[in-house]
Amino acid sequence: MCGIVGYIGNGSAQEVLLNGLERLEYRGYDSAGVYVVDAEGQQGHLFREEGRIAKLESEVNMNLEAHTGIGHTRWATHGEPSVRNAHPHQSTTGRFTLVHNGVIENYNEIKESILSGVTFHSDTDTEVAVNLIEHYALTDGLDAEAAFLKALNVIEGSYAFALIDSEEPGVVFAAKNKSPLLIGKGTDFNTIVSDAMASIDLTDQYVEIYDGEIVILTEDNVTIKNLKGETVERDAYTAQLDSSDLDKGTYPYYMIKEIDEQPAVLRRVIQEYENEDGLLTVDQEILDTIQDSDRIYIIGAGTSMHAGLVGKHLIENLIGIPTEVHVSSEFAYNIPVLSKKPFFIYLTQSGETADSRQVLVQTNKLGYKSLTITNVKGSTLSREADYTMLLHAGPEIAVASTKAYTAQIAVVAVLVEALRRDLGIEAKFDMKHELSIIANAIQILIDEKDHIHALATEMFTDKSSAFFIGRGVDYEVSREAALKLKEISYIQAEGFAAGELKHGTISLIEDGTPVIGIITQAHTAAHARGNVEETRSRGAHTMVISMKGLDREGDDIVLPAVEGLLSPLVSVIPTQLLAYYATLDRGLDVDKPRNLAKSVTVE
Repeated sequence: MCGIVGYIGNGSAQEVLLNGLERLEYRGYDSAGVYVVDAEGQQGHLFREEGRIAKLESEVNMNLEAHTGIGHTRWATHGEPSVRNAHPHQSTTGRFTLVHNGVIENYNEIKESILSGVTFHSDTDTEVAVNLIEHYALTDGLDAEAAFLKALNVIEGSYAFALIDSEEPGVVFAAKNKSPLLIGKGTDFNTIVSDAMASIDLTDQYVEIYDGEIVILTEDNVTIKNLKGETVERDAYTAQLDSSDLDKGTYPYYMIKEIDEQPAVLRRVIQEYENEDGLLTVDQEILDTIQDSDRIYIIGAGTSMHAGLVGKHLIENLIGIPTEVHVSSEFAYNIPVLSKKPFFIYLTQSGETADSRQVLVQTNKLGYKSLTITNVKGSTLSREADYTMLLHAGPEIAVASTKAYTAQIAVVAVLVEALRRDLGIEAKFDMKHELSIIANAIQILIDEKDHIHALATEMFTDKSSAFFIGRGVDYEVSREAALKLKEISYIQAEGFAAGELKHGTISLIEDGTPVIGIITQAHTAAHARGNVEETRSRGAHTMVISMKGLDREGDDIVLPAVEGLLSPLVSVIPTQLLAYYATLDRGLDVDKPRNLAKSVTVE
């Protein structure tokens, strides 16, 4: 969660920090702040505001000549969103200023045992950390680096820190454990960022920071050390990001832009995994390792978990490998009885999802092989898994995931096709051809925006709850559809297995309750329609999304006909648009729903 930007160089620190924070606002937007050092008087200036970056921008003094600073946009974990809980936080004397992403698990113990004499002015664990650093500096007579290092050896939990010492204003210190942090290298400047997109307009050269490392930045030098104080050498890599990808262009919101990008994303997935013979291919070592296993475990959270549920259908139906799908936050602390030779697939858009990473840490300890399917090359889950397959979806900025969901399903489909061919299993359909057809089908649905907007207005205006129902893969899509609607429109939406309605859920149906039935599977279509009718007869306001060939007169949205197992790639599109327009009609911020953040980097 939370976004960090640090800068030291010759440019305007305020401009770099505010621009970077604006690009990181998807990580949290409860409050924000910057701290800059006046180049002339070497004095520090702190600016903090509750709410969005735009509010902070109006408070920051842009006339200051400042070339060093740190900034933060917050997703609240300790303490309510407020100015006093906003970062950066300062030590009691004001010597040290710190920004932090993560959760310090032993902050109460530190507060009570080491800092019992300190008066705190916020509810945050971050203020405890900055005062711990000052404590060691003053009590032990240590310089900033040594005090920081000593504090890091006491602190337990997850953190990405950026620190400025007023006695060394030409240096920015940083450290990382579990939470993401990168060094951006430039000519006569360096940055420290939670995500390369924060400073991609300045540099495309980045250096990874590993867990348990401390960084010392000046405008012309970068030093990395481990927690023993030993220097670490590491080369920079080139970030595959285009700053133009981060702009909305003519779109009012990122979410609608990202919905529109999905046909191109599917075509890019095909292109990236297609070999010179026109076949969809995957690294042979990945295929061999999966074939050597006896069961696949897919781990994900939220939308990624929902994509994994569709992946299970593809894997089991097309290549016959038993597959389980688990919610990462539960699996990490309640590991089930595993098969003798499990293989783990981690689905994560950002590659930094803390809950999924905790599972990966556990499975690595157990010696099990793993594959991360992610949108971000070099991310934590990518580095720590045995193998990686990239989504090639481009940056996804809106909190509500759309194109990452379809890309995850498409990449799993590519993996299944490569495994099928390697195993010598007869193809049930031409995977590459079907994915190409689906890219066109998605475009057809996207072009129906006006119709879908009208349906959303009719269906959800003044409604406080809604239900999506389906069977088989349609049930999996129903769960994702409900998540999209609830997370941005705040309508209490749930996705249910249509056949389960009569076992309790149907008691929630009242006059006018929205019920959306998804029907794409021939073998369950009749039953699914019956379930929709059961709700209609009890007063529900129903909508049917059906596939051509299974449609009936009066169906609200008819999907182009595609291969049934891949239908979630198509059926999810109108549900994304329904959620978008329901939110738009309510006058809410589509991209930044309350209480949420894009990259969930705390457990």
